[in-house]
Parts: sequence; C-alpha cells; structure tokens
Amino acid sequence: MAEVRNAEQTHWWRGAVIYQIYPRSFLDTNGDGVGDLPGIEARLDYVASLGVDAIWISPFFKSPMADFGYDIADYRDVDPLFGTLDDFDRLLAKAHSLGIRVMIDQVLSHTSIEHAWFKESRESRDNAKADWYVWADAKPDGTPPNNWMSLFGGVAWQWEPRRGQYFLHNFLASQPDLNFHHPAVQAATLDNVKFWLDRGVDGLRLDAINFCFHDMQLRDNPAKPAELRTGRGFSPDNPYAFQYHWYNNTQPENVAFLEELRALLDRYPGATTLGEISSEDSLATMAEYVNERRLHMGYSFELLTDDSSAAYIRGTVQNLEAKMREGWPCWAISNHDVQRAVTRWGGDAALDADLARQLVALVCSLRGSVCLYQGEELGLTEAEVPFEALQDPYGITFWPNFKGRDGCRTPMPWNGDANGGFSAVQPWLPVPAEHGALSVSVQDENAGSVLNGVRHLLRWRKSQPALVTGEIAFLDAAEPVLAFTRGAGEEKLLVVFNLSATAQAWDVPAALHALAPIDDHGLRAGELRDGTLQLPPRGVFYARIG
Repeated sequence: MAEVRNAEQTHWWRGAVIYQIYPRSFLDTNGDGVGDLPGIEARLDYVASLGVDAIWISPFFKSPMADFGYDIADYRDVDPLFGTLDDFDRLLAKAHSLGIRVMIDQVLSHTSIEHAWFKESRESRDNAKADWYVWADAKPDGTPPNNWMSLFGGVAWQWEPRRGQYFLHNFLASQPDLNFHHPAVQAATLDNVKFWLDRGVDGLRLDAINFCFHDMQLRDNPAKPAELRTGRGFSPDNPYAFQYHWYNNTQPENVAFLEELRALLDRYPGATTLGEISSEDSLATMAEYVNERRLHMGYSFELLTDDSSAAYIRGTVQNLEAKMREGWPCWAISNHDVQRAVTRWGGDAALDADLARQLVALVCSLRGSVCLYQGEELGLTEAEVPFEALQDPYGITFWPNFKGRDGCRTPMPWNGDANGGFSAVQPWLPVPAEHGALSVSVQDENAGSVLNGVRHLLRWRKSQPALVTGEIAFLDAAEPVLAFTRGAGEEKLLVVFNLSATAQAWDVPAALHALAPIDDHGLRAGELRDGTLQLPPRGVFYARIG
C-alpha cells in the first residue's frame, strides 16, 4: 500500500483509465458458477497487461443479492459468495504490487431490507433507529404518501405492517432508502467509508450518489410530457419516465454531505471519489457536485445512450465543459447497466474489430478520466439471454420490451471452452457461443486483435500528456466526422474520428499550423493529402499541431 499511497502525484486519477470488474462474472475459482475475489486476484496480471491505472470492483459486500450486491446487508464484510476479508486484503496487496490502484463501489443511498439498521427501524416508531429510513404515513384512503415512482417499476413506497407506515425505495422494494436528513445516518455512513479507506483502498465509486436525500415535504413529482420520456438508463415504457424527478433525488442538502465526505477523503492522500449521477439534468448536477470541495470525478449516462452521432457526442461534451468550470469528468460508453457499446452503437457491425478499437480510442481521447468495462477490451457484443435464463429483476419485470441488464453481464470468456474458462460448472449466466472467438486466449495469440490493439493504444496514450490531462476544443465537421484538439502546455494535438463504416474526407482548417501525423497508435489511421484528411472506415487521425 505504501508504494501507491506515497506516489508523488496524488492526482493520479486525472486522466486515469479505470477498469471496471463485475465480480460475479470475472472468474470463478471455487466451482459455484459465480465469480469471486480470488478470481480477480488470479487475473490481475492480465489486468496489468492492459495498461490501466486502476480497477473499480462492483459490490462484493454481504448481501441477499436481490440486486446482485447493490443491496448491502453489511457494509464491512465480504459476502461468502465472493470470499472473505482476507481474500480482499490479498487482492489489494497484489494490485498494489502491480502498480494498480483499487476503487470499490459504495452504495450509500439505500441498504438491503436485510440490513440490521432496517430490521430495527421497521419494528416500531420509537426505537433507536426509527428515523434512519424514510418512513411516511398513508393518505387517508390508505394509498402511498405521494406519487413517487421506483426506477425498477411501480410505486416507490412499500407498506410495512409492523409500523403501519410506508417506506421509500427508489429502486427495488428490498432496497429501502436511508434518511440522510438524520445526522446519525450521515455519521454512520462516513464511518463505514472510513473502514475501507483504513484498509487501504484508493478510491470509491459512489453509486446513485444524488439519491441520498429526499424532499422532506414529500411533494409530488410533476408529470413529464410523453415526448420527453427519454430518461437515462431506463426505457420510455417504464412509468419512472413519466415524471420529472425533482423531489425524490438531487436535493440541495446533498451538497453539504458531499463536502463532509470529501473532508474525510482528504485525510487519505491520493484517495479519490467517482460519483455516478443520474438526474433531470445530469450534466448540471455533475458540474455542481464535482470540484475541489466535493467529488473528485463524476460520470453520468449521457454517453451510455443509443445516440452515437458526432453531433451528439460533441454537444454532450461541450455542454459539460461549459458547465463544469473547475471539476474533472469521467467518461464511459459501457458498464454493467447498459447494452454493450459495440452492439448499441454498431448494430449489424458489432463484430467489426475496427469499431471496437475505435470506441475505446474515442472515450480515451475525450477530456477526463475513463471507465472501461470488463470485456470492452475484447470487443464483446451484447449477449442474447433467453427469458428462462434471466437473472435481472429489472429485465424480468419489463420483458420483452426491455430485456434488462443480463446481456452485458455474462461471464468473461477466458478461452473458447463451453463455459469460456470462467467456471468448471454452469455459470450463473450463460456464456454466448460467439464470445469464444473473442476470448482472451484467442486474442492473445493474434497481434491484430482488439485486445492487443487496446493494449497498444493505452500504452501509447500514457505517452501523450495532451490526451491524459489536456484541454479540449471542438472543430466544425460534418456528420459522421468528429474533430477536436487537445492541448497541454506546449503540446497540442489534432484528433479526428470517422464514426462511420464508409470512407470520409475532411478539410483541415487553414488556421491550424503544420501538422505532424502520429501513426504509432495502432488504429486505422487517416492520411493527409493537400490539406484534406482522408479517413478510412472507422478511421482515426492524431497529429501534433505546429
């Protein structure tokens, strides 16, 4: 731990590439069909070979697994499904020995219904933890106290006969929301965070961090017009999309709590926070939450949508740049909650290796840090999981209009065996047959594979300060060309992407100085001819300016 903690640069996270590991699906070492912490430790040499700076491990804490670990029953213990605290300590030590920082998920806004705090709180209205959760009386007719909806479908209130009251749940009914207006809840939450910082973790990914506080007046959310029901991370046929979520999350009191959280982190040099933010205006909330007094980094669902046009990407980044004057963003185009990017943005071209490499290059070329989701370096496609094999309660509820999140959570294919080398037994989710050809062992042997291309790209990126921490400025370009500059100190780069499967030409602005093309990034490179840039399908062009 000392090696990493005593590093000269405590701002290591600026421009860092963070590799997300979904433990259930990484590697099973004990033959139960579910990945575990020893499995992560066993594959850390592989992770190090990618050239990433850190790993983010999705929840591995004690949980009944109603939402696969995002419903925590004990914040300070490892669920036996994943191993033990000793296993985590060994994983942490191995990662640090390889120069990899370790970030862990913290789910602060809600707990499991099995958490000891909730079990006590629900027993009566006058026990020591009676006000630790969001309780409210029914309306005179017995209906819930207001119109708030759960993101996972249905009303956001569950009746509890022991107390004769409803409790709030913004997600599953088995995930009751904590009452962060209670000072003791905030103190206990920060103490749980301190437990892991004392253990040596290098950072926290904060799940749904804008959901910690609710409107104390319990005001109804206003209705949203049908044409605007295009929220982030849920389908328009979900009634959650029928409202403006002004009162069940993103309350002003959250800011003061984030400052308390940051004060705690500042006692651990080099420790960082990455907040997941999903609000009515996520970019504005990111700008408010991310600065030197609050979160170190933030990311939202803006690039986790279906729109992959150059105009949308440019508009999203420019919007955030205009609002976030002092903060540091983090970008992701894949994670455990959305369809895999090569399928979502590539459609029929999902198996195009050039597309897979280009998508990684794109997210790694924007200003900010980067989250890469396990399998993204392989170009994994979204899996078709039959209804009878579904595990995700979200997908089961909304099938067949929305198939849930299982398709992006299938196990990592380490080799071409039936179970992908993930497990000796039937895995918790099936391994798609088509992922065998994309497995690590197959791609390792192919110098031109997506995997080896990503390795080369990430090593090359580290040598380009302008790409790691430089400023960004967009240039005019017609669809499907995306063009911008990155600059840090004396170095300034021109970056151009052809986001289509057909060749494109782009006239380089005369205002740019002489260009020195960079061709050692391992991607399909464009060629400059008499002031016009010729871009092959899925082509990328990097050049030094001046």
